[in-house]
Amino acid sequence: MDTGMRVAELPAGRAFGWIAESFRMFRRRPLQWIGLCAGWIGITFGLLLIPFLGGVVANFLQPVFFASFAIAAYKQSAGEPITMSDLFSGFRRNFRALVNLGALLLLAEIAIFALMAWMGMPIAGEGEQSFTVQEYVEALRGKEWILATGFVLTVIVKGALWFAPPLIAFHDMTMAQAIRWSVYAAISNLGAMIVYGLVLGAGIVLGIATWGLGLFIVIPVMAISTFVGYREVFESDRRPLSTGTGD
Repeated sequence: MDTGMRVAELPAGRAFGWIAESFRMFRRRPLQWIGLCAGWIGITFGLLLIPFLGGVVANFLQPVFFASFAIAAYKQSAGEPITMSDLFSGFRRNFRALVNLGALLLLAEIAIFALMAWMGMPIAGEGEQSFTVQEYVEALRGKEWILATGFVLTVIVKGALWFAPPLIAFHDMTMAQAIRWSVYAAISNLGAMIVYGLVLGAGIVLGIATWGLGLFIVIPVMAISTFVGYREVFESDRRPLSTGTGD
């Protein structure tokens, strides 16, 4: 590990500060952030339409896009303009390590899904295992705990690696280094991470409840908070590296 790195241990209530600061940054540049997030979602869904390979590529690229969000947020905090080209800034910052992180996350998701299947979750497929939506819901009765287990495991994995994309982008870390620092930071700030996840989850539910209109705010705030949380935990006493395009 980089001995020059420091991890701040913040109170759980600071999670509200992350969300509030992210919202303030969004409010200053709403159209730019909506554009960046719409571009990310559009590219991701476009890739998912490509049979098999598209889904794999989409998963590999998620940390790259979140690194791009962190870089764009840093540019805004430094008083620089945000453009649509910032959506691809992560592709120019330690791209290989970010893709490796995406591959690891995909493997983790597959492992969690396999565990859920082993625990008895019905798998929709073809032939005899083909279900209608109503039949599948009926087949899940009494097995809701399997879905809950899968959800909790997914949240743990995502939370443990939440800081990894900006660490890779700003500090030129390898995937393994970024994972170690991210896990350490998440454990050191477990209370804040839990509160952050709960507040963000509630925001997503409210966003969906408003016919999806609230997601135009919630998703950009989530994207910006990737940087805001990282900055408070890792950069409380110094600024991250410049946002130049060097690998």
